[in-house]
Amino acid sequence: MGFRETYTFSAWKWLGFVSAVWVQTISGNNYTFSNYSDALKTLMNLTQLELNNLSVAKDVGKAFGLLAGLASDRLPTPVILLIGAIEGLIGYGAQWLVVSQKIQPPYWQMCILLCMGGNSTTWMNTAVLVTCMRNFRCNRGPVSGILKGYVGLSTAIFTDLCSALFSDDPARFLIMLAVIPFAVCLTAIFFLREIPQSASVAAEKEETRYLAIFNIVAVVVAVYLLTYDLIGSTNQVFSFIFSVILLILLASPLAVPVYSFVNSWRLVGFKADMERQEPLLNEESKVTEAEKTEVIAEEAEVVVEEEVAAVEMNRPEIGEDHTILEAMGTGDFWLLFVSFLCGVGTGLAVMNNMAQIGLALGHADVSIFLSLTSIWGFFWTDHLRKAGTPRPLWNAASQILMAVGFLLMALAMPGCLYIGSIVVGICYGVRVAVTVPVASELFGLKYYGLIYNILTLNLPIGSFLFSGLLAGYLYDAQATPTPGGGNTCVGAHCYGLVFIIMAIASVIGFGLDVLLAIRTKNVYTKMFTSRKLKKSSTTSNGQ
Repeated sequence: MGFRETYTFSAWKWLGFVSAVWVQTISGNNYTFSNYSDALKTLMNLTQLELNNLSVAKDVGKAFGLLAGLASDRLPTPVILLIGAIEGLIGYGAQWLVVSQKIQPPYWQMCILLCMGGNSTTWMNTAVLVTCMRNFRCNRGPVSGILKGYVGLSTAIFTDLCSALFSDDPARFLIMLAVIPFAVCLTAIFFLREIPQSASVAAEKEETRYLAIFNIVAVVVAVYLLTYDLIGSTNQVFSFIFSVILLILLASPLAVPVYSFVNSWRLVGFKADMERQEPLLNEESKVTEAEKTEVIAEEAEVVVEEEVAAVEMNRPEIGEDHTILEAMGTGDFWLLFVSFLCGVGTGLAVMNNMAQIGLALGHADVSIFLSLTSIWGFFWTDHLRKAGTPRPLWNAASQILMAVGFLLMALAMPGCLYIGSIVVGICYGVRVAVTVPVASELFGLKYYGLIYNILTLNLPIGSFLFSGLLAGYLYDAQATPTPGGGNTCVGAHCYGLVFIIMAIASVIGFGLDVLLAIRTKNVYTKMFTSRKLKKSSTTSNGQ
């Protein structure tokens, strides 16, 4: 492989990664329900339980992400993105018609519309994650952290843009959720695809260097959004300037593939000795026919023994490629699954109910809290620690911190919602960013798309348990009926017991994560040792 060809592939890989970042930037629309839930509750005269069941329907859409997982091994990435784009346009477009009072569908039809909107993001996420995990095999953790970080920022980006340009109008907010993701996915269709891998030393150094740039840009975007939330919009000119600068920041990662494309035209010649992954055809051609005949004869003599041993050998170890049935047959999968439920289920309950939590604690505008949850959810950069620390330990740390955050909100002290929003955001961000690479590290990449979507079943399950049942029933038990069939509740008692129960669930998740970390310690020790040896080998070869 020549320099020109190597850098051309590299440029296309980075252009695909930029488009993946853009898709993740708009695929967090599922977490924005609280921005327009109060409008739905008022227009449709819903109780809190009925409203929460709409949010559950939104999250149930993620359960159908299994279809995206199955399709990821059969359909090309552009087709998967197109399905998500069209479904999101229909789902959120119809919700815009409802909030703008152009149509009045019955309750069951609203459930279907929210389900479609929720399912659209599973196609986008599957297309992005599966492709990028395969394009960046040696940097799955950092790549996952960057992509999931942008999902976290997505809520703040949508919320702040709507606040700056449309004064938090829920109807205009929904038209943004319908049109912008559709346009971005149509753009990504042309660039996001699997790229042939290069095992050269230069390629690995390039990945590390360029991923650092993406991290820096993401941190700048997060700090910029946080600054705007703290300052607030002062006038239309200021809001317009904020929006323009934000769009420029989001477009700035394009500099990486442009630079790589320029290099592909400058560099000429070949450097075959830099490639560590060579084809084996030359080796195979040296085998004589007599040797092949001898080998076949030897294999025929022991075929029975091999068939007997195959049952043992075909059982993959943790860290190797698993089918979905093989993964689900391990205790480690279920430890990861249930601990993930305790983390994302409780986090989703807070985000889905943020509008009503804010009103109960005396805050009429909750957009600041949604932005804080989103932005602080980004401030987690996923790295394999120098000591080879198992990633599940970072999940365990997030769970215990989330329990503390829930207890603070249960006490309803002054400023507790600000602190609670930040804590929940950080812990939810850790939970999602860490679990994505953990699944690939424990169960391999071959069937990663399906395994990932099995794990994301926790989103609708957790939403149903903690938001639909727990928060919905306990809120309605404390609420006062309002004319027209709805209800409202003001005071710390509205969600106090909900927060305490979710704190207990977080402690349970902490215990499960610690157990998983103990069981998988050897896997991460081997990964750390392998990387250390690889780096030492690269250094010695360079000398």
